[in-house]
Amino acid sequence: MLLKNVHIVGAPAPQHIHIQNGKIKAVADADGDQATSSLSFENAIAFPGLINSHDHLDFNLFPQIGNHIYNNYTEWSRDIRKNNQPDIDAVLKIPIKLRTQWGLYKNLLNGVTTVVNHGEHLKIDEKLLNVFQDCYSLHSIHFENNWKYQLNGLFKKKSSFVIHVGEGTDKASGKEIDTLIKWNLFKRKLVGVHAVAMNATQAGRFHAVVWCPVSNYFLLDATTDVSLLKKYTRIIFGTDSTLTSGWNIWEHLRMARKTAMLSDNELLDSITAAAATVWGLNKGTIETGKDADIVIAKNNGDDKTLDTFYSLNPEDILLVMQRGNIRLFDESLYDQLKSASFDTDGFGKVSINDHVKFVEGDLPALIGEIKKYKADISFPITS
Repeated sequence: MLLKNVHIVGAPAPQHIHIQNGKIKAVADADGDQATSSLSFENAIAFPGLINSHDHLDFNLFPQIGNHIYNNYTEWSRDIRKNNQPDIDAVLKIPIKLRTQWGLYKNLLNGVTTVVNHGEHLKIDEKLLNVFQDCYSLHSIHFENNWKYQLNGLFKKKSSFVIHVGEGTDKASGKEIDTLIKWNLFKRKLVGVHAVAMNATQAGRFHAVVWCPVSNYFLLDATTDVSLLKKYTRIIFGTDSTLTSGWNIWEHLRMARKTAMLSDNELLDSITAAAATVWGLNKGTIETGKDADIVIAKNNGDDKTLDTFYSLNPEDILLVMQRGNIRLFDESLYDQLKSASFDTDGFGKVSINDHVKFVEGDLPALIGEIKKYKADISFPITS
């Protein structure tokens, strides 16, 4: 497959991307080797498939639930269980398989090709995108049973431990981070999620911090000082689930950009190259030899700056390719794909803000199944 005439974010001119056997074979300003099929674009940008470093895939049918600003996550948890339990139960009665499938689609529709799931290991048959679970997932100090034993158990083979930590603005949240560091007896690789209360000294003891600004502001009206922490550890980006944040990752990125705590390139890296490094993935950049996780979108502005990238929304995405497989395409590419003998039968048709997309699998049927359990549930797409 040859993706022709796309302006790779950060590159000086339009180029062609040659895909073979799930990897990027070449990136050049000329066609080069003739591919068996090709797609031509006009006024389009390309960038690596996004890496969402924090989500709970089975929690994305929830609306945002919270009743006021909280001091920390334990206070929030107690409050919503006291005041919002019927709303929580109404979503949890939907089978976890259906909830998880929608979590996958939520990410795919946003141009995410890899998502790090936090929580119990999910058995996922879908091949829509890469679900990274090759790490130890601890919820938090307060809500994970036997967390000290789990952190320090012998014969641990996976590379990192991912845990919510310091999710609050009070002194207790800062002390929680110290407690985790103190009990990390074997100096495991720690990836801290949220870390709003983290200071510079603490940051140096972490392999990485996952920044989820939308979730932080919703719960705490504050977020992690990544402008400070980036000097001492890696900063990568996550959305969290819709229980505390919106579904549109591009709104998350715009909020993050507005804080000016990361440069435009640092923020882009946090959801592509830096994240790939933290998780040990062969992706995150568009270059020869990398996995062919590529997103192509409309160029809505000046392609010589990152303004175009940060102005995107799901409806602007033209193509999502994961390991060389097309998982989503815009209706404007339909005729080209049919001419290239691409089988479109396994794709469902949906609309995002009046923009028609074809998505692998039967997304309309999934929505119908979910509505059997909760008829009034709201989706950001129509089918």
